[in-house]
Amino acid sequence: MILRKIRAGPSRAWLTRVSLRLEPCCCAFSSVPPQPVPPLAQTLQSYLRALEPLLPPDELRHTRRMVQEFGRPGGLGAQLQEGLERRARHTRNWITPWLVQWTYLESRQPLPVHSSPAISLPRRDYNGWRNQLVFASKLIAAVLDFKAKISRCQLPVEHMRGKPLCMELYPLLFSSCRIPGPKHDLIAHYGRPRHSPTHITVVRNYQFFQLEVYNSDGSRMTESQIHSQLLRIRSQSWKTDKEPMGILTSEHRHTWGEAYNRLLEDKLNRESVRLIETGLFSVCLDSPVMRISDEKYASRKAAQILHGGGTFSNSGNRWFDKTLQFVVGEDGSWGLLYEQATAEGPPIATLLHHILDYCEKPDPKRAPLVPLPMPKKLYFHIDREIKRDIEQAKQNLDILINDLDVNVFNFKKFGKELPKSHKLSSHSFIQVALQLAYYRVHNEVVPACDIVSQRMFRGGRTEYIRSPTNETVKFIGAFDDPSVSREAKLELFREAVDNHASLTTQALKGHGIESHLLGLKLEAIDRGMSIPKIFMDTAYGLATHWKLRTGQVPANTDSVMCFGPLVPDGYAICYNPQADHVHFSITAFNCCEETNAETLARTVKDTLCHLEELLQPTV
Repeated sequence: MILRKIRAGPSRAWLTRVSLRLEPCCCAFSSVPPQPVPPLAQTLQSYLRALEPLLPPDELRHTRRMVQEFGRPGGLGAQLQEGLERRARHTRNWITPWLVQWTYLESRQPLPVHSSPAISLPRRDYNGWRNQLVFASKLIAAVLDFKAKISRCQLPVEHMRGKPLCMELYPLLFSSCRIPGPKHDLIAHYGRPRHSPTHITVVRNYQFFQLEVYNSDGSRMTESQIHSQLLRIRSQSWKTDKEPMGILTSEHRHTWGEAYNRLLEDKLNRESVRLIETGLFSVCLDSPVMRISDEKYASRKAAQILHGGGTFSNSGNRWFDKTLQFVVGEDGSWGLLYEQATAEGPPIATLLHHILDYCEKPDPKRAPLVPLPMPKKLYFHIDREIKRDIEQAKQNLDILINDLDVNVFNFKKFGKELPKSHKLSSHSFIQVALQLAYYRVHNEVVPACDIVSQRMFRGGRTEYIRSPTNETVKFIGAFDDPSVSREAKLELFREAVDNHASLTTQALKGHGIESHLLGLKLEAIDRGMSIPKIFMDTAYGLATHWKLRTGQVPANTDSVMCFGPLVPDGYAICYNPQADHVHFSITAFNCCEETNAETLARTVKDTLCHLEELLQPTV
């Protein structure tokens, strides 16, 4: 591992930890093109069009004049555009380092709820700690098998719409960790091809253990070997640890950064933290999800994976800075929590699909008759100051968890095949449905962002698609109006869906507006200039107050992703469309009297049924 300085302006330097070189499998994807810098005029025109449904005419005229001044030939926008194009010629990706830094590492909000997404999978058919350890052993073996495929260049290149995707994120999933700092965070990648760590971290009853998962000859441990080691860990962790060290990682990043530095002043703490950070991944052996009713179990289960359920539940079993944390409950609940600065949804979905496939197969290897070292329990020296930090973190996390409303449901009336049968994009169909549902609850249209991948470009990450569009607003205004004919409503609906699909296609070509606007802003900052007026305009602030944070993670599994809203008065909606059903998760904050996840969930279900009726009216 090395430290690299990245220049970020005349008076600022960022330190980012990077691996000396990527794992072998990544060098084979030079055919993936670089991410283009969109034309300036196109982005500014699209930006104004995105503002039209949100601003009154007088404000829109003011913003239009400001944008025209910014974009005039030879003006400030043109200068910054030249800088981005120059940056694109001389860097691997012109926006990704900035995107990761400003979207994730500069953010000071806690990782649980606000940043790190959770993926909840269908409950396994078991109950009790014995089968929990059997499944955990299988899961660990499956993840190690996936890692071996990456190391041997055996992972098939993924494609989207017939184009290959950049695969360089995959090796970075392992032995990586976010490191807190008082002003900004770092990413640490410890996995180098020849000297990669050989252990994982297992957490039970708030206690951390170093578990070696490779034999002395370099071979991976078998499931039965891993199982015997997990039994040893269980025997060493009967009681819940009084001081849940992992809770510290749930804090506000500034607070955790200061506590982290205090923690590392002690040699014992430094060694224990280092082993957690360098581990390939973490496995959290959780106690059962608190069960109130079958109806709410799916929501409780997703929340448990997202934040651990609270300090009296399993939140002490997390190290939220870790890139990959697999959660395995005693009651058959399981899932994955991941840190977004390094990982993102589609590669995680591929990993989970591999795990499920692997779990269907019998253990292919017989355990060698060799003695195994005892898993190493990680100890911490906790002084009065650190104890105070833990108590404060416990209070803050419980406040955050109690404030979050989570509603997970499976919409079973139809899935993605219905829109497809009517020659409509299933993704855009759901996006328009969500806008309509929000309007029905709140009687307003609001800024919404839809996350799409940019991995068809070298080093690409994500892009936002802005909603609503003019077409969506026209449809929403007409849909519940009895004076508008069904035929007219259907035509407006098709126009709204097709327009969103067109924006998606543009974003997938690298012509989304959000990354470009961010790049122009940061190019100005990088030059030591004042932030351009269009980014100080009230319209820009309004249009980026994302009251609807949405994301589709299409997976071949009945999984559902879950994360918190971006703003206090907003919602986060994730969905996974299958052929004949759609999994949804909706979150909102209880502190906001206007938002209610259960109400919006009920309205989303009704709205989808009404749209089905629009497409296929019953006689």
